[in-house]
Amino acid sequence: MYSSSGDSNGYHQDNKQQFGMSQRDRVRRVRAKSRDGFGEEQKVTPCTEFDKAYFNSYAHVGIHEEMIKDHVRTNTYRDAIFHHQSLIEGKVVVDVGCGTGILSIFCAQAGAKRVYAVDASDIAVQANEVVKANNLSDKVIVLHGRVEIECIKDVEINEEVDVIISEWMGYMLLYESMLGSVITARDRWLKHGGLILPSNATLYMAPVTHPDRYRESIEFWRNVYGIDMSAMLPLAKQCAFEEPSVETISGENVLTWPHVVKHVDCYTITIDELESVTTTYKFRSMMRASLINPRVPVLPTVPSNNSPMDGSQRKKRTNPNEALVLSTAPEDPPTHWQQTLIYFYDPIDVEQDQLIEGSATLTQSKENRRFMNINLRYSSGGRSFVKESVMR
Repeated sequence: MYSSSGDSNGYHQDNKQQFGMSQRDRVRRVRAKSRDGFGEEQKVTPCTEFDKAYFNSYAHVGIHEEMIKDHVRTNTYRDAIFHHQSLIEGKVVVDVGCGTGILSIFCAQAGAKRVYAVDASDIAVQANEVVKANNLSDKVIVLHGRVEIECIKDVEINEEVDVIISEWMGYMLLYESMLGSVITARDRWLKHGGLILPSNATLYMAPVTHPDRYRESIEFWRNVYGIDMSAMLPLAKQCAFEEPSVETISGENVLTWPHVVKHVDCYTITIDELESVTTTYKFRSMMRASLINPRVPVLPTVPSNNSPMDGSQRKKRTNPNEALVLSTAPEDPPTHWQQTLIYFYDPIDVEQDQLIEGSATLTQSKENRRFMNINLRYSSGGRSFVKESVMR
């Protein structure tokens, strides 16, 4: 699957580019305006208590330290920015969810005319100090607020932008629901033919075997210092496997080729599409093993010369015109996203070439849209199962 910029992205050209305005006029926190009319109110997106708690969690330095120290993540973004330097130099950029401002600074170093670094978390205060310390206040404008339309605390940028960059991916790609903010920024500010980094992302699933985890978490209770504690097994299974688990496995754990759950084209996807994702799957095990769970890797991709390559591409990038791929697959270098595993309460023995089929539905929680409800239906060896869990 591919995505592309230009006429296919669905945007019209608005020639009212306001590059000659003062900074004070460009950035106002008064009333949001739509892209089409620069004066029409957009749909209100209320900021819930869950949203406020989410933003507060990103005010802690630890989460930013973890992300920045993820060299696969950070270096891929930096490489993508400088690979697209010709499209960024002299242009206006918005960084959605800027955190400490590192991607905004990379864009400034690549020659951006102006970078709007937007974050709803209080980390924006530190980001502004980082920008000042690097003598980039004339290029990087830190805005503390949301891109969604709600009230006076939300950000308005009174000019169209050429580039949107964001590190929006959560565990299992869609967890945390930050992609909605990128979509909102795109619809409010991105020029016709503008660039989005990353351009697309693909969520995969595949069955895996992970007997070590089952042995360590469950079988452990059968004999504890010579004491039979098998009465703990039901509770141990519930506590260990009720919710999805974020951990690192290797390619050797994977039983089949992966299945595409959802492909996200950042130029065309809508917020409504994020509410629920459903896929049906059929796998054939490549080996005899105990099936423990399906795992979920993610492949966000970045376009090269506005010609994105297939998001499923994993081979080593030898052609500079090929897409840069940030992969979280088990066979690739580890990242802070790791893999998301949905464990069955009991292992299912499968033979080589045995069929495993079913469906998976990911739905935003009505309680908190940043949570993900997961409904997994699967059949194998004449037995059918349903596993429901919530990623909180």
